[in-house]
Amino acid sequence: MSSLRKRVLPTLVLSAVLVLPTGCWSSKEIEDVALFTGIALDKGQPAPVEKEFESKGATYSKRNKLMATLQLVPFKSQKNQGKKQDGKQPTFLNISGSGDSVLEILRQFSIRLDRPLMGHHLKVIIISVDLLRKQSIEQLTDFLLRDNEIRPSTLVYVSQGPARDTLMSKKLNEVPSFHISKAVRNRARTSKVLKPVTLSRLDSLTHSKKSFVLQTLVTGGDELELSGASIINATGHWIGSLNQENTECLAWLSGDRNAGVIKTDDWNGETITYEIKSLRSKITPQVKGDQISFQVEIHTLGRLIETWDEQSHPTTNDYANALDKRLEDKLASMMEDLLVKLQSKYKSDVAGFGRRLAIKHPAAWKKVKEDWENVFSRSEITFAIKVRINDFGSFTED
Repeated sequence: MSSLRKRVLPTLVLSAVLVLPTGCWSSKEIEDVALFTGIALDKGQPAPVEKEFESKGATYSKRNKLMATLQLVPFKSQKNQGKKQDGKQPTFLNISGSGDSVLEILRQFSIRLDRPLMGHHLKVIIISVDLLRKQSIEQLTDFLLRDNEIRPSTLVYVSQGPARDTLMSKKLNEVPSFHISKAVRNRARTSKVLKPVTLSRLDSLTHSKKSFVLQTLVTGGDELELSGASIINATGHWIGSLNQENTECLAWLSGDRNAGVIKTDDWNGETITYEIKSLRSKITPQVKGDQISFQVEIHTLGRLIETWDEQSHPTTNDYANALDKRLEDKLASMMEDLLVKLQSKYKSDVAGFGRRLAIKHPAAWKKVKEDWENVFSRSEITFAIKVRINDFGSFTED
């Protein structure tokens, strides 16, 4: 009997596993839900379709504090369902609405769509500069952080111009929200692409009550570009932007990237381009009484990747040393331009100077941390920059 039980029991267990349904008990078929992969938040104004609804009496009480645009995928129109697609059908649908909160707008979409919304696959959140002037980023993302359907890994961006425009494209088979989320892969090629900020990271930044930066998106024609950075102050509002060179310098200063190029002219006025292969930066705080200053060291090795001077002799020591000096001067000028904006124009430490002070001189930091942005704006910052060309690429000698 015992041996029979040993043979029969595994068979019964295996049969039960094969018969019982697999998968999550709460799963939903993808055809039965409206997946949104991008959300754009703009300054409040009724969408054109809302105005038409309202003209026919479809109204409810609201002050239109913001407009939300969702990107739905995959989208198939009713007339094309069941038919073979010819590759010219839209791969997404954008739907916009206005209201006083993100959740309110999403619930209004429920009376316009034939499927319930699902945010499990949300890739990107884009917020316009105009909206961030009026509302804090903490207010605008509160629901998105609380909703357990939204993944903490969702990326957050700021747009110059309407955020909804970043989710538009006429290119076949392109879903803009996917395009934006994948663009961060080019960080290996350029330091103009910032380290992406996820929703969970944003939550930490807003609670720190310190200034920080988010990647800026701009649109033109049917193209989209990651261009510069937006400065968000301690209260969560947009206060200004950094251009592309400023953004590169910020990445180098904080030691975040070992990529990028430095371009300048040689003594004949011809273009030379230096490609960074390795970069090391160090911020050293110095405290003397009530005076706080910083010494910044930046050392980089790289390749002379392009020169337009046909009379140059790139392998000679004198030539290389002279180019090193010109590149050092160019990088110093770029860093100075960044500091003028951070210290004088915006009074915002988004480069980590305060963090280094807190680590090296905690007692001094404790005294100034409540007024750090103003203290930072008055602090003296000096640079020691070393640029070295150790690779001249491939070329043919006469």
